Amino acid sequence: MKTQDKVITIVNTHSEAETIVKMLKKEQYDVSKISILGKGYHSEEHVAGFYNTGDRVKNWGKTGAFWGGVWGALVGAGMFWLPGVGALMVAGPIVATVVGAIEGGVVTGGAGAIGGALASIGIPKDSIVKYESAIKADKFLVIVHGDAEDIVKARAILADYQAEHINA
Repeated sequence: MKTQDKVITIVNTHSEAETIVKMLKKEQYDVSKISILGKGYHSEEHVAGFYNTGDRVKNWGKTGAFWGGVWGALVGAGMFWLPGVGALMVAGPIVATVVGAIEGGVVTGGAGAIGGALASIGIPKDSIVKYESAIKADKFLVIVHGDAEDIVKARAILADYQAEHINA
């Protein structure tokens, strides 16, 4: 993924991430320019799983409906098991970057696969720790990619949403 402008929103729950995607989609923002990173499940008594059957993603469990819906709306999706993180769910154009970071063993200042992927899309090193910590704390990153005009539009759509929005 080439480096481009982006705004990253940190949210506490998968439903907040879904709300942001729905807000952007409602205002005709190109959903192919949205990525989400977050942990896929938690230790609980409910089974959670995802699998792909051709062009449809099947899911079950507490967060299955969220990830199945996100996977259907965004371009590209994957689940990765990362030491120290657990199951990392990724959807959107950043998937290829995460795969490259994992396959290539990219390590940026000890940041690991998540940090390597974020660094490769132009996230400053000092911000990477914050984002990794958010994911490890079970929060989600919603990354809106695009040119300067796209980001102005996305920021206007998200202006009233109470979350942490960071230009990167």
